[in-house]
Amino acid sequence: MRRKWRIIPHDSARVERLSRTASLPPVVAQLLVSRGIYDAESADKFLDTKLKGLRDPQTLPGIPEATAVLVRAIENRVPIVIYGDYDCDGMTGTAILVNGLRLLNADVSYYVPNRLEDGYGLNEEAIRRLAERGKRLIVSVDCGITSVDHAELCKELGVELVITDHHTIGETIPGAAAVVHPRLPGTSYPFGELCGAGVAFKLAWSVCQHQCGGKKVSEPLRRYLMQSLALAAIGTVADVVPLLDENRILVEHGIRMLKEEPVPGLAELMRVTELDQSPNLNTESISFTLAPRLNAAGRLGQAQLAIELLTIEAGERAQQLADYIHQLNNQRDSLQRSVYLAANKQAKEDFDVEKDAALVLAGVGWHQGVIGVVAGRLAEKYAKPVMVISLSSSGKPESIGSGRVGGTNINLYDALSECEDKLVRFGGHAAAAGITINENQLADFREDFCEAVATQWIEKQVVPEISIDAEASLGQLTLEVIRQIETLAPFGAGNPRPVLCCRDVTLDEPARKMGSGERHLTVKLRQGSKVVRAVAFGAADWCEELNELSEPIEIAYRPVINEFRGYRNVEIHLVDWRLKSASQHPEPVEG
Repeated sequence: MRRKWRIIPHDSARVERLSRTASLPPVVAQLLVSRGIYDAESADKFLDTKLKGLRDPQTLPGIPEATAVLVRAIENRVPIVIYGDYDCDGMTGTAILVNGLRLLNADVSYYVPNRLEDGYGLNEEAIRRLAERGKRLIVSVDCGITSVDHAELCKELGVELVITDHHTIGETIPGAAAVVHPRLPGTSYPFGELCGAGVAFKLAWSVCQHQCGGKKVSEPLRRYLMQSLALAAIGTVADVVPLLDENRILVEHGIRMLKEEPVPGLAELMRVTELDQSPNLNTESISFTLAPRLNAAGRLGQAQLAIELLTIEAGERAQQLADYIHQLNNQRDSLQRSVYLAANKQAKEDFDVEKDAALVLAGVGWHQGVIGVVAGRLAEKYAKPVMVISLSSSGKPESIGSGRVGGTNINLYDALSECEDKLVRFGGHAAAAGITINENQLADFREDFCEAVATQWIEKQVVPEISIDAEASLGQLTLEVIRQIETLAPFGAGNPRPVLCCRDVTLDEPARKMGSGERHLTVKLRQGSKVVRAVAFGAADWCEELNELSEPIEIAYRPVINEFRGYRNVEIHLVDWRLKSASQHPEPVEG
């Protein structure tokens, strides 16, 4: 399903006024206006990423109580375990607390569940094992806010529980010794979009302040907190929370610390991926290089190794872990590619990918650690919700599935709620969810799920679309213009890298496939006398279609600066394209 292009209306009067009052280049003012920022004060607040913009950790709900529990445990040498999630956000948040508590001479260890065996969140069996091993304080990271029964179990076992989380809060708050959450009921923290690592960073900061008797911390703790910004930045980008407010500050300074002084394990991971040679680290460096490798460990049931990498001292072990996790990512990539090819083949052969409201794809033995990523790629490809299910290869009746919506504004959780009677259980949120289903219910579930999604398509009048900031010719893309655009960074969820469009574009050279497995595409595009290299990631299937064109096209693209061997050139990342004859000239659509 091709996406509709929605070009954000250009309000020249607002742009001119913002450019003048805030002393901004017109291109920056235009992009800020397209993001709903119309006055100088709001622009300054958006663009200012100074560390002083981080709010006092004491204002985050639950921090004072959690700090008191941790300080008491440190002083009394109470055995503490940091219980993290197995995704990148949970692993980096866990590492932040482990590194800090070790520096404060606490008796601390960490535990992370196995994604393939234990599932998400606090686990009864794990809690009992930890209690048997003498752990008397459990601090959750990126999980636990719905763990009412587990909190009661901790009380029964004589184990204190501190919950730090950012996920959706249930009807009942767990009865823990302390609950740290930016959206805790009855509180009014101004920014509720911190990720798990961001929440963990605030708690670590508060404990450091307490141990130093004031706002100013000792030099070793200041250095630790600055290095922790890099971990918080990775968790923030990987968890796709909005890069606004405090998250912009965490990511901006975290990326700077990645360049200047990463923790030893990150330094080794940057070495093996050659990011240490990159002249320009940014959010893409995290989302396409660092985060996938850390997540690969979690997806393949070895998250504990990623946490060890992030908490280890410099030395041979750090080098070995970085090399191994890099290899794990190659294994994850191979598994993911295999499942993607099989699922995509099934989608094209067994379903109508243009007309079906959603796709429910299932295969025996598809690796559970990659089905979510595959669902996401297919949902983006076909612009509709996709559920990918791994059927048991050992004859077990229960199967695991993962779904994504592909930016369609379909509410996946609501759609699954309509099919609840066909599922063993399900959970998640509007954009991503997981299910457990008996294989004999698969056909009925597929029918009910597609019907529920189809109802949303109609009732919500959902239209897959690409939001475009402005129309800009290729000739306008100078290094200075791109530099001005980069002042809006860090880019990511809530503040995407600007998408532009232009018309009357032709191929200057044939498109060709590139990259591992020839999954990507590169092509030189011409508009008038201007020729620009374009790259389309994960879009190799456009290659033949583009090369067969006999008429100009319109393109949607993101402008970037490519730095190679000291040379800096303007390139574009191709987002979408369409035949000029298939549409009228792009016109702004109100919205």
